[in-house]
Amino acid sequence: MRNPVSMSRDHVQSAERAVPGTATPGRARPGAHPVSGSAEAPFLELLARGAPVEAYEQPVLLARAEGLPPERITALEQAKLLALRVRSELEGRRRREAELSALFETAHDLAGLRDLDAVLQAIVQRARSLLGTDVAYLSLNDPVRGDTYMRVTEGSVAARFQQLRLGMGEGLGGLVAQTARPYVTDDYFRDDRFQHTHTIDTGVRDEGLVAILGVPLMLGPHVIGVLFAADRRARVFEREQIALLGSFAALAAAAIDTANLLAETRSALADLERANEIIQDRSGAIERASEVHDRLAELVLRGGGVHDVAAAVSQVLDGTVEFTEAAAVPARALESSRAEGHAVRHRDDWIAAVTAGGELLGALVLRGHPGLDPVDQRTLERAAMVTSLLLLARRSAAEAEQRVRGELLDDLLDARDRDPRLLRERAARLHADLDATHAVLAARPEGGTADADQEADARRRLWAAASHLAATRQGLAAARDGGTVLLLPLAPGDTATDLARRTARHLGTAVHEPVTVGASAPVEPLAARPDTVAAAYAEARRCLDALRRLGRSGDGAAAEDFGFLGLLLAGERDIAGFVDRTIGQVVAYDERRGTELLRTLEAYFASGMSPARTKDDLHVHVNTVAQRLERVGRLLGDDWQSPTRALEIQLALRLHRLSAGAPPSARH
Repeated sequence: MRNPVSMSRDHVQSAERAVPGTATPGRARPGAHPVSGSAEAPFLELLARGAPVEAYEQPVLLARAEGLPPERITALEQAKLLALRVRSELEGRRRREAELSALFETAHDLAGLRDLDAVLQAIVQRARSLLGTDVAYLSLNDPVRGDTYMRVTEGSVAARFQQLRLGMGEGLGGLVAQTARPYVTDDYFRDDRFQHTHTIDTGVRDEGLVAILGVPLMLGPHVIGVLFAADRRARVFEREQIALLGSFAALAAAAIDTANLLAETRSALADLERANEIIQDRSGAIERASEVHDRLAELVLRGGGVHDVAAAVSQVLDGTVEFTEAAAVPARALESSRAEGHAVRHRDDWIAAVTAGGELLGALVLRGHPGLDPVDQRTLERAAMVTSLLLLARRSAAEAEQRVRGELLDDLLDARDRDPRLLRERAARLHADLDATHAVLAARPEGGTADADQEADARRRLWAAASHLAATRQGLAAARDGGTVLLLPLAPGDTATDLARRTARHLGTAVHEPVTVGASAPVEPLAARPDTVAAAYAEARRCLDALRRLGRSGDGAAAEDFGFLGLLLAGERDIAGFVDRTIGQVVAYDERRGTELLRTLEAYFASGMSPARTKDDLHVHVNTVAQRLERVGRLLGDDWQSPTRALEIQLALRLHRLSAGAPPSARH
């Protein structure tokens, strides 16, 4: 192919030969007007600077305006036509070079395909640019839905047009897909060669398109889509433009095919990787299952507990596993796990019910672990089974120990002639110290149910809770008289009242209903005098009955809390203790100071609590009586003259006089 510059030079030389008298280009006479020199010179200048077509009329118009000879004007006309042909040839070559460059760049993009959408977008952009259209777009067939949809658009402004989905065979694109040949229309709405539909026509109208060119995207003999170029004005697409768009369509089809192959390859590789990961995971899970089996077996053999099981499973499952009481687990999930016999997921946790013979003992909970494969799930379920076996074994051992503790307490209560040495040895095996100070407590549930079975169940639960408390406090417990009796050691600084109240709260919480507890006075070493336990139990029962009669069910108290009524409750009538608790501070004050506060109190009560009559009985000034009574108030408390306290103080004064062997002061 000849160079376009050489061709233009040949045309110019032939034009010079065709026009006599024309000068050689570049040899215009000095000072002459451009049109008066060579006829080709001004047009060569226009070609050199790429002037528009309209500019080529200027030299001819200027020559006519100057009145040049006709032959000169004819020469300029011929030179103009020649220059326009050269210009057209140059533009065609530049256009073909641009087209080839665009196709080369697109092929280069395809060779390094990474993102199919980016490649298709580049194809549509370059097609629109080279064809000089307002819009370019590409549609692909959807074999699943049986229609076609817009994949890429360039220059589009209408949202409805960009989201078009067309039935197969509809519109210009349908005609292209059916025939596998390019189709072009210079006026879409007046063209009846293809099927118009409301959806397509509305989208085209929204976009304002008039002239449309469509070429098929082919994979072998199959049409997979259509590449379009369109203008918003009437236009005739040339053969070269149709061929160019077809070339871009072939590249687009190749890009789609390559992308599909890459996607299939990646998918196959991903499947292989997933399969390999599954194999590795299964292998790891089996190893973990074997490991946890060995650990659980070792735990059972060395006597581990449920929390040891939870800790071992936590390490194997790489999470936090806890043994939880049934009440602390969501009821629905727990019931589902028990019914199905498998661990179930609850939010981000896994719950495995711990059961034995239909009885719900609790649950193993794997915290914050929403994803759990089947092998790990079975590991958690196996751990729950081991936990239930450990709990049953512990329960059996605890029940045996409770029976032994109950038998020892029964012997302390009933068999008073037992050898103290043997009793001490039996207590030592149960980690109970009969040489410590104890209190005997009588406990009874206050559920108030009339159902005999429910009442029996409440008593069983109370006995179980009391036995557990006794075991943890190194004491003894036994079921007796419709309730439970406990023998618990007193801690240093502890009182029988404190112990009774704590026990009532603890047992009430454990059995979920009020429990009333009556306590005896502290009992000194039981090993030396085991017969004292029975008397202390009788006192505790009387205290329990008093609490219930006084409307204090669910509370705990000892005989000392009832004032002089405690004398009636106490088995051995602790008179000295009652006197000391009631007026002991006044007695001690008189002994230290040599005062007569006790004598003043006796006279005060004997005179009907009248200070005036009291001073007459004592033969002292009334101010002296007032001062002594004020001192008594500071020693006994501000409420010492209340009816209840006054009665207790008078009884204590009488008992003190009787125990001292002196008659009470007489009224003068």
